[in-house]
Amino acid sequence: MPRDKTESHARVLEAARQEFLEYGFENASMRRIGEKAGMSAAALYRHCKDKEDLFEQTVSPAVQKIDDWMKAHISRCTESENQDLFEDSWIDLMRDVIYPDMDEYRLLLTKAQGTRYENFLHDFTEQHQRMMMEFLPLIRERGNDVREISERELHILMSAYSAAMFEPVVHGYSKQEAFRCLETLEAFFLPGWKQLLGF
Repeated sequence: MPRDKTESHARVLEAARQEFLEYGFENASMRRIGEKAGMSAAALYRHCKDKEDLFEQTVSPAVQKIDDWMKAHISRCTESENQDLFEDSWIDLMRDVIYPDMDEYRLLLTKAQGTRYENFLHDFTEQHQRMMMEFLPLIRERGNDVREISERELHILMSAYSAAMFEPVVHGYSKQEAFRCLETLEAFFLPGWKQLLGF
């Protein structure tokens, strides 16, 4: 009776996740991944083109979750004039998406050297800095007293904000510790953002 490819593929992805978390992408071994998944190296290559493809398959669901959340957030903020920018913020992204599955995001932040994700946090920050710069005129048009801010100033703020939010992931905090930190980060950052953006 043929084996269930879906089941075997799930085993491969779990074995890969464990291997990448322990060794990082560059030092991960396809042989060890195969052993953990209970198959030969040749059988493993039926599930991926190469090690980088396997890493991509392992982290892509986590990347997609962030992208989906950000698209929905931007849509809510731009489509409704009454939408409070901070009704759902990066705090909610951390609470609802990142911290419940920290291992997946730790792969992106600390284990991706040698892949296209090796600068994930920097790229994430730059992307959302551009979005914020585009959004500032819209906030002003809605009557908010937005402080004049340069791209360099915004870059400093966004870098500090995103780095702080992801620190519990980078350092492998427990979920309980991470959520406790989130309360502190929310108390520290949100008043400043609200003042800066006229809320």
